[in-house]
Amino acid sequence: MAREAQISEFLARQRILLKKERDAEIERSSLLLSNCSPKLLEQKGLSLAGLGISSVNIGLGGKTADVTEGRLVELERPTAYHVNPTFPPHTFRPGDLARIEANISASIAKKGKSKAGSEEIKASQSEGVVYKISDTRIVMAVDSSDTSSEDLDLPERCRIVKLANSVTYDRMEKALDRLERRVTGPKDEKASSESIRLTQVLLGLTPRTPRQPIADVQFFDESLNSSQKEAIKFCLESPEVACIHGPPGTGKTHTLIELIRQLTTVSPSNPKPLKILVCGASNLSVDNILERLLALPTGTKGQKLKVTRIGHPARVMAREGILESTLEVKAMRSDEASGIYAELAKDVKNELEETLGVLSGKGKGAKGKRPKGAERKKLWDEVKALRKEYRQREGGVVKSILSESQIVLATCHSAGGRQLWNHDFDVLIIDEATQALEAACWIPIFMAKKLILAGDPMQLPPTILSNNNEKKRKAKDDTLKSSLVKGGKAPTTAKLKSATKKQAEEKKSDSESDSSASSDSGIPLTEATAALSLKPTTPQRVTSNSVVLTPPRTLETTLFDRLEKMYGSSIKRMLTIQYRMHEQICTFPSKTLYASKLSSHTSVAGHLLQDLPNTQADAEDTREVLGTPVVFFDTAGCEYYERLDGDGDEGSRCNENEATVVKNWVEKLVEVGVTPDQIAVITPYQAQVTLLSSLLRPKYGMDLEIGSVDGMQGREKEAVIISLVRSNETREVGFLKEKRRLNVAMTRAKRHLCVVGDSSTVCHGGSYLKKWLAWLEANAEVKYAGLE
Repeated sequence: MAREAQISEFLARQRILLKKERDAEIERSSLLLSNCSPKLLEQKGLSLAGLGISSVNIGLGGKTADVTEGRLVELERPTAYHVNPTFPPHTFRPGDLARIEANISASIAKKGKSKAGSEEIKASQSEGVVYKISDTRIVMAVDSSDTSSEDLDLPERCRIVKLANSVTYDRMEKALDRLERRVTGPKDEKASSESIRLTQVLLGLTPRTPRQPIADVQFFDESLNSSQKEAIKFCLESPEVACIHGPPGTGKTHTLIELIRQLTTVSPSNPKPLKILVCGASNLSVDNILERLLALPTGTKGQKLKVTRIGHPARVMAREGILESTLEVKAMRSDEASGIYAELAKDVKNELEETLGVLSGKGKGAKGKRPKGAERKKLWDEVKALRKEYRQREGGVVKSILSESQIVLATCHSAGGRQLWNHDFDVLIIDEATQALEAACWIPIFMAKKLILAGDPMQLPPTILSNNNEKKRKAKDDTLKSSLVKGGKAPTTAKLKSATKKQAEEKKSDSESDSSASSDSGIPLTEATAALSLKPTTPQRVTSNSVVLTPPRTLETTLFDRLEKMYGSSIKRMLTIQYRMHEQICTFPSKTLYASKLSSHTSVAGHLLQDLPNTQADAEDTREVLGTPVVFFDTAGCEYYERLDGDGDEGSRCNENEATVVKNWVEKLVEVGVTPDQIAVITPYQAQVTLLSSLLRPKYGMDLEIGSVDGMQGREKEAVIISLVRSNETREVGFLKEKRRLNVAMTRAKRHLCVVGDSSTVCHGGSYLKKWLAWLEANAEVKYAGLE
């Protein structure tokens, strides 16, 4: 079992990594925002420039979901500044923290470096939360509770920039503090024995309780395949923790819905309905589960499951059924709250509008003058008092709604909000667990007696900014070595020693954290330095009596990953039948990443574009386009070299010639009847997304999906075109080396996969890419991409 020293090292390592990640995010949102040119900032998707304010509305504060107290500011791209009202590719999502500020041009950026210029720019800034976003509009919920932002004095022409979210890190750090107290401090009197045991099992302090066999599970959905039924049965029989490994297209969400129905229904194996907390790494995953739950048929007594969605309204999917299930809407419409909200909310809103109007100099009788001094302070005190009363009255309503709910849904982060304080659940289900930081998973774990994780460790892990910083530092080390070796004359021993010493000094501060505790070796932090020179040993078979709690090497090591390493494959069940891809598209990922266990269901194994009712073509086009599941446009020898789009190493990469090949193939697909909304174009680089958008959007509009690999995870399309971008004389492939990124890209396709890339460059990216190119050569319809 894990010793106290192992737990201390584990927690210390988690804290170090979280601090590095917090620092990296702050650096991105402060140094990047201050030092990058406005154009590069927009290319990175961290800014939307040249915006105008369409409208400003009152946002009623103090609601259950912590709605930002203040105003809703709607922004758009005015025709005075832009020909196209559609936003360029960006990274803004509902719920992101952002700042509205004066539009920054190169000249203004220089002015801002002076003290006077900096104060002038800062005076017209307002921070808030992205509330809603469409292709042409973005709505910000701007906080006006602070005195610094009471006057919403926004510039006529502005931009929004993305900011770091410190609340997320605060909650994760508090979760680690609570974990430390639970396992090393006095007994947690408020926690149930089942909850404490779950914590001990997750840390390896106590062996897992043997499975409790269930003779006969009566499934609600008989269409489930054998691997899905086995996974559900395994979760029901596991007393503390179980994992579901769901490769692409295997119906992971479908399986979770059946599992939730089993847990909330009385049966011989489930004597009483259990209370469930469903969390996810993203709001999208939580809303997808909620949408499926709302679509379930009523029970035998004509009752539907009682579900409640917790989260900032800006982060919830803007669909009627979803919004109706939010805690905020349910609280406003509950019988107990009807009197409170019908009268008080109306009064608060009216008073807020009047007061804010007076404060802004636009109210009745204000005559364009804003109150000052004591009068102004008195008005704001009245507003704050009204909001406080509102929050106090709603507290009992919120508690009542959550107590009656069978299923509560939230992201891992929002589960740490005040609404769920002092609430306990029988089972916690975390979807997309392989995309969630372990520390984030601990936020809801303390509320549960049993844990079920679902995800796919062979798809993209959590996005870790600090890892990218480390890679850049190592790249600089390699450049230093290269410059010494490739100089005009051979380097002297002194120079090499000096260079080595410099690298050692730069790495010294990180050596304890970055080079230690390999996720495969189980080496304690204190022995890490000595172990660097050793070859990795073959992992031994883990038994319940030899569990080792290993500190993670990076934050990419999720709770799902760690439990699998601790307890082996006995802790999970894998879904093995996929319902998305043609069998030829499925073959390579199945063989290389899923031990050849992933197979195609008969309903999709042979489906092609020619089977779609909207496609039609002559015999030649049918054979070359509609009847071909995999196509590879090889640009080797064409000198279609990539281009760095941006300043130095901070820029992204694009490839104009590859983009033209993609454009031509999209045109070919559309000519034979494939509709734009059945096609997705995927590329690893944001600059290529921007380039492809400029080529394809004018003709096909927003129906044609164009995005990065990361943005397409969890999605699927009938036809997918991948632009690999990398083509250079030095044979560098960048993060194409990440096999999980490539796995996500190729497994989005249902009937047709087209790859465009330079085999002579990509084949130098490691053994996995080499195998993939060899597979393409042997199994795809290979076309050479010389433009005619």
